[in-house]
Amino acid sequence: MRTICLVVVWLCLSLSLDALSLSGRRTETLDEEGSEALIRGEKRLRRVRRGWMWNQFFLQEEYTGSDYQYIGKLQSDQDRSNGVLKYVLSGEGAGTIFVIDENNGDLHATRRLDREEKASYVLRATVVNKQTGIKLEPETEFIVKLHDINDNEPHFSREVYTGSVPERSDIGTSVIQVTATDADDSMYGNSAKLVYSISQGHPYFSVDPNTGVIRTALGPGDMDREQREHYQVVIEAKDMAGQRGGLTGTTVVNISLTDVNDNPPRFTQSIYQFRVPESSKSGAAVGRIVATDRDIGKNAEMFFTIVSGDGMDMFDISTDRDTQEGVITVSKPLDFEKKPSYTVEIQVQNTAVDPRFLSAGSKDMATVRIGVDDVDEPPLFDKASYLMELKEDAAVGVAVGSVSAMDPDAARSMVKYSIDRRTDMDRLFNVHPGNGSVFLLRSLDREETAWHNISIIATEFNKPRQISHVPVYIRLLDINDNAPTFANVYEAFVCEKTKAGQKIQTVSAVDADEPAMGHKFFFSLAPEGTHRSNFTVRDNGDNTAGILTRRASYSRLHQSVYLVPVVITDGDYPMQSSTGTLTVRVCTCDREGKMEACNAEARSSSPGLSTGALIAILLCAVILLMIVVLFTALKRQRKQEPLIISKEDVRDNVVSYNDEGGGEEDTQAFDIGALRHPDAAAALEESAKQRRDIIPTDTLLYPPHCRPAPAAPGLIMPPVGGMAPRDNGDVREFINQRVLENDCNPTAPPYDSLATYAYEGAGSVAESLSSLGSASSEAEQDYHYLSDWGPRFRKLADLYGAEDGDFS
Repeated sequence: MRTICLVVVWLCLSLSLDALSLSGRRTETLDEEGSEALIRGEKRLRRVRRGWMWNQFFLQEEYTGSDYQYIGKLQSDQDRSNGVLKYVLSGEGAGTIFVIDENNGDLHATRRLDREEKASYVLRATVVNKQTGIKLEPETEFIVKLHDINDNEPHFSREVYTGSVPERSDIGTSVIQVTATDADDSMYGNSAKLVYSISQGHPYFSVDPNTGVIRTALGPGDMDREQREHYQVVIEAKDMAGQRGGLTGTTVVNISLTDVNDNPPRFTQSIYQFRVPESSKSGAAVGRIVATDRDIGKNAEMFFTIVSGDGMDMFDISTDRDTQEGVITVSKPLDFEKKPSYTVEIQVQNTAVDPRFLSAGSKDMATVRIGVDDVDEPPLFDKASYLMELKEDAAVGVAVGSVSAMDPDAARSMVKYSIDRRTDMDRLFNVHPGNGSVFLLRSLDREETAWHNISIIATEFNKPRQISHVPVYIRLLDINDNAPTFANVYEAFVCEKTKAGQKIQTVSAVDADEPAMGHKFFFSLAPEGTHRSNFTVRDNGDNTAGILTRRASYSRLHQSVYLVPVVITDGDYPMQSSTGTLTVRVCTCDREGKMEACNAEARSSSPGLSTGALIAILLCAVILLMIVVLFTALKRQRKQEPLIISKEDVRDNVVSYNDEGGGEEDTQAFDIGALRHPDAAAALEESAKQRRDIIPTDTLLYPPHCRPAPAAPGLIMPPVGGMAPRDNGDVREFINQRVLENDCNPTAPPYDSLATYAYEGAGSVAESLSSLGSASSEAEQDYHYLSDWGPRFRKLADLYGAEDGDFS
């Protein structure tokens, strides 16, 4: 009875949910007739009874109640309500999302569920004995599906869309498409059926309600970028097919109008005025003109042209690609004196023109007036360069040509001419400073230099800094002043046995001149060779000639060499001629005419070195050998000890004698007594005056101012603290005499030499340290004065100034 009631309850619930499924239906299978048909023999089948079977449950999403949401009830036929059975639930969400009363089988949802997160759950249920845990029913699987409600508003794929459309587009031109989606179930009702509408952007744009395509709603005249460039459109998407109560989602669409070339450029002013110095070079900027275009980018690019005016040939105009300004430049040299002003008409138009908007007003015109400022200019030659011609035999002083220059300024200053000598280093030409005539200073030869290029300078008299140059090209015209000569050094051979009229050599000629009609040479035998001649000359008429034999035999023993004089004459005026000598050697030949033997001179003519070359090589070898010998001799002389050791200037040298003396006891090397008693050595004074290293060639008298005289008192100061000893005074007088003698000696060499004498002098603070004037060393000495000599002698004062008792 309970099973039947449960089936009835679930049947009603299933019908209320659009008869989607049937849950908790109890099925009893009873087929006694079939069972009996299967009975074989004595055995009989029992009726099989199935306790329960569930297919699916339905649960509404987004439950807002405070209690657990009831789903349904599970009940087994074996449940006798005696507390022995226990219902067990497993599967997705079992125990957390879904719970079952283990005693009565009531199934609940513990929290609010969202179909958009998970649409269905798969669960399994069974019945077990509480005490033994044994399953009393097989495990059965069922599904809990969530029933959708309209709880999600539409969402666009982007929060902000960006689109663009060309300005002046036709009505209905597509701009962009927006798309929205709804998370609700599209298979259930109209919860996910969307409709698009425009809430902001009228009347410029519209949207298709089904597809979300945004289109233009106004015509070309109303969609002008120059009037308004940016638009913001708000699009709505509403579910429930747009019905009342549906949810709505919105998005923003930023639409920009792209530019088309629908506006021509316009000048900012109709007349422009500029000034430019007449000294401006070609390409110098004169000024800039400005035109504006309401379009942007490539549609605003423009170009300028000069269409008319008297300055069309004098000026050019180009477009600055960065600023789109017209830059006017100078194309030809300007001259204030000739024309002080110009006027041109300039046109501007777009580089790229849209045919849809091409009209008569797509170009604009402006007038430009350009004034030329006067500047102080250098002289101007009437030609950019001069070409002059002169015969090479022209006499010195003859006029070559003339140049002309003038001051282009209104002052018309006088001009003087000169030649830039850097272009005429040999001073071959000169120019008259007043009239610009160029004349010859030296004879010229075309064969040396055919062209002479000089530069002439024109300078204003009043303003020497105003100068200009012009190149002058002087070409020397040829005259027939050179005689033709053999083209090569010819040397012919003839066999001893030959025949008369045999050609043994062909000769040709060259000429340094260059006649206008080309060279024409004539060959003939010299008059002195015609008498009893052994050879003859035959002119071939093509500037060559053949040398022929006049005899049938020649003898080497009789004459081995013949000299044939040939006269060569040119065909120009005045006629020039020269005589060339052809050397013919006699050789022994075989029967076929091949040379077998000639004299020594003939054999030497074979490829190799000539006699002159051999002599030159031998002479060079001898010269090199002499240089080597001379260098070796100088090398040996340099190995000797030089008298002068110093590397300073040869005029200032110190002669040093490195002989160590033996002190006062050494009387062999130098007798100090001669210095102490000069009167005793008077007999040796004459010989002492002569230099030991130079033998005078003649006897000269000393000049009066160089005669030996007593030494001046100021030459050497006496020692500080008293008069100098007698011996020291003799030494001082001796040294002063020797210095005077060396200064006035006419036999001295042309360089200075310094003789060193061992005298301390009177300038020392410590006086003389020499023992020459000292008393006996055995006497007691007082060394306390060493303390007065300064810090340098402090150590010496400590050693000698101490008492003897100090060392005991």
